[in-house]
Amino acid sequence: MIITTASFKGGVAKTTTAIHLAAFFQTRGKTLLIDGDPNRSATRWAERGSQQGGLSFKVVGVNQAARYSTGIEHFVIDTEARAEEEDLKEIVDGCDLLVLPTTPDTLSIDALIQTVELLQALGTDNYRILLTRVPPNPRKEGEEAREFLTDAGFPLFKGKIREAVAFQKAANEGVMVKDVSDRRAGLAWQEYCAIGQEIVG
Repeated sequence: MIITTASFKGGVAKTTTAIHLAAFFQTRGKTLLIDGDPNRSATRWAERGSQQGGLSFKVVGVNQAARYSTGIEHFVIDTEARAEEEDLKEIVDGCDLLVLPTTPDTLSIDALIQTVELLQALGTDNYRILLTRVPPNPRKEGEEAREFLTDAGFPLFKGKIREAVAFQKAANEGVMVKDVSDRRAGLAWQEYCAIGQEIVG
C-alpha cells in the first residue's frame, strides 16, 4: 500500500503519524518511509535513534526513494506542510489513501477544512481525517471536533490519537512510541495500530 500524510498546518502530528503508520505496516511487510517534507522531521527522527536500534524501517528522502524501493511492500510518504493545489493533486493520485491528521482546536480545523475543500474541488474522496493530540477527559474538544466534522460529512477514522508525553519522548529518542519508558506508551502505540487496522480493513 501507499499511504500519504498531509496537512495545511504544522503541529498536528503529521510526521508522528507517518512514523507510526510506517511502523504498523512494517509488521505486515517491508516498509519504506519517504520523507518529502523540507523540514526533514522524519529523517532527523530516524537519525536520533540510529545509535540504539531506532526505527524498524528505513527513512529516505524523495530523491533516494527509487534506489531503496526494491522489495518494498508498503510505502508511507510524509509530505511538506501547506501543499499547493497542483501538489495536492499529485499527492492524491500517487497514493492509496491520504491521511489528514488534525488536532481538535479551531485553527487546525479551519486549515483542515481548506484542505478538504481543495480535495473536493479535485473530485477525490480518497482521504480520511485522523484526530490527533486529543486532550484527556473531562475536556471535550475531541468529541466536539468529531461531531462537527461528522455533521459536515467529512470521512473520519473511528479511532483517535490521544495527547501523550510518550510521543515527545519517542521523537527525542528517535524511536517508536512503544519503545520509550512511559506508562502510556503502550496505549499510544495501540491507538496507531488501531488506525492501521482501519486502513487495511
